[in-house]
Amino acid sequence: MKLDGLRVLDLSLFLPGPAVTLMMADHGAEVIKVENPKAPEPARFAQFFPWTQGGETVMFRATQRGKKSLTLNLKDDEAKKILLRLVEGADVFVEAFRPGVMNRLGLGYDALKKINKGIVYASLSAFGQTGPWKDRPAHDTAAVAAAGVLSLSKSPEGGGPAMVGVAMSDMLASHLAFGGIMMALYRRQQTGEGDYVDVSMFESVLNASPNIVGPVFGGNKAPNPLEERSHGGNAMLNIYETKDGQYISLGGGEHKFVEELFNGLGHPEFIKPVTGPAGKAHWPAIEFLRAEFRRKTRAEWEAWFVGRDICWMPVLDIHEAWNSEHVWKRDMRLKDAAGNDHMGIPIKYTNEPGQVDFRLPQVGEHTDEILKTLGYDAATLKALHDRGAV
Repeated sequence: MKLDGLRVLDLSLFLPGPAVTLMMADHGAEVIKVENPKAPEPARFAQFFPWTQGGETVMFRATQRGKKSLTLNLKDDEAKKILLRLVEGADVFVEAFRPGVMNRLGLGYDALKKINKGIVYASLSAFGQTGPWKDRPAHDTAAVAAAGVLSLSKSPEGGGPAMVGVAMSDMLASHLAFGGIMMALYRRQQTGEGDYVDVSMFESVLNASPNIVGPVFGGNKAPNPLEERSHGGNAMLNIYETKDGQYISLGGGEHKFVEELFNGLGHPEFIKPVTGPAGKAHWPAIEFLRAEFRRKTRAEWEAWFVGRDICWMPVLDIHEAWNSEHVWKRDMRLKDAAGNDHMGIPIKYTNEPGQVDFRLPQVGEHTDEILKTLGYDAATLKALHDRGAV
């Protein structure tokens, strides 16, 4: 697999960091998950993530497969020495604590690169390692709110901001971190030196905004949703309720789609105004489509769209989406031998494709195995366990 031979030390919790190292594990990297023996990964516990399957939380199953678990109490000097010894032979180090925490522990990038100049050290945080917001605590919703995107999550027909249905800042940050780590590893081949990767959830959302930042940069104002193509001001990029309270989403405004839709509906007079920029010219067409879509059920509209070259999809609930034939055919939902569900691998290679390792590590399951490779004997291991260092 693409990452065979890569060793990753993962000190992160919850979602952004574990999602990064999951991608690495799926493609062959050895990922050592370093957990606090007294407070291990929160995703293990139904207290935080109540949905379970096969004795594990669904969240843990979706983020921690194929990894090894090493327990270290990093407030203990010997445990810290163990981690530093592992750093000597590691390629990647991932952490997601608040800025400054790792430096206070003596485990910041400057300390680790003295031990291993090739280490690629990635820090994921809410707002980054510098700047006036760096010390603010935040999870996904707060980061999305700070990036301005939550203000756009309301219906153009009215209402306040709505919760975004996925942890978008967490996942966007994880994908940016994955790319940043891979670039640093590529550069290391030429220089022999690693690098420090600083990725913030907040900035990952900002980075995902090129198609919506026009009013800010070009007009020095916040967008008016009914004047913007992707916020409700374009008839062909909109959501319409059907007769049975379901919804149809139109998702493309190219001229060929406009012609196909309005000719099919017998109203070619809307083609010219809807082909132009979003805004007031689209409003009559939007009102027409709102009324038109309410005349039939979602199933009837799905049948009507078959064979027509129009960019559209029904608004599926998440149960429908994960049970769709397309998801199963693309191996994005898998079952292990016990019948437990797993998320598939989204990066699909023709050569050396990733492989899902369904095994889930128990807390500290690999501690002794890993420490033995460092030369610790049985008596020393027992002493470390007895004092709570591991």
